[in-house]
Amino acid sequence: MEHWDTLCPGGLRFCWDETAHKPGTDSFLLGSFPRLRPGLRVCDLGSGSGLLGLLLLQRQRDLHVTGVELQGPAAALADRTAEENALTDRLVTLQGDLRDIRTLLGSGRFDLCVSNPPYFPSGSGKSAPGAVRRMARSETDCTLSDVCRAAAYLLRWGGDFCLVHRPERLCDLVCALRENGLEPKRLRMVEARPGCAPSLVLLEARRGGKPGLAVEPPLRLVDETGADTAEMNAAYFRTKEKTP
Repeated sequence: MEHWDTLCPGGLRFCWDETAHKPGTDSFLLGSFPRLRPGLRVCDLGSGSGLLGLLLLQRQRDLHVTGVELQGPAAALADRTAEENALTDRLVTLQGDLRDIRTLLGSGRFDLCVSNPPYFPSGSGKSAPGAVRRMARSETDCTLSDVCRAAAYLLRWGGDFCLVHRPERLCDLVCALRENGLEPKRLRMVEARPGCAPSLVLLEARRGGKPGLAVEPPLRLVDETGADTAEMNAAYFRTKEKTP
């Protein structure tokens, strides 16, 4: 069943299907992570129904976001979201396989790439119900190395790649990035609450960057009282930012 939701009062609207990958906290946190400025050319690898691109556009309207999505139904939802928000010139989705990125887009065209990739190697972890959810959860159709390779091809020299992943895959992530000429530059762990082990990791890498990793303070979802933190509220636009 399809649903329409609004990011914030008076904000952009997005369409999602409950039979596919539901909107998750990881997408909202990743949407709040990149440093944005007007005019950036952004590519979302494995863009699904276009939510991540829309989150970036809610923060900074003067972007051009191109999504690459393998599944036709998800790409169609992204197109509907773009039409609903009159953003067809700023939120464009290409249906295709990121493993064949050279047939879809030219090299060095983007300032920023983003991705919320599958977290688990194929055959590991609990299997998700349905082919679409399995694809979003497990590396059945693309691996972490595939995603990093595509980002490296698309980014201009000095461009950034921001993604979210699981802490237990951090070594795999850093190795895949460096193997493709993407140097990790900024790392932030996500904790559910103070004292908990990290549940997610946000990482920014730079094409052709010099070694040197800045480890930022943990991003906590709730505080000692159990209330959502200011950063969690900002990621969900509960403290509405003014759109530039």
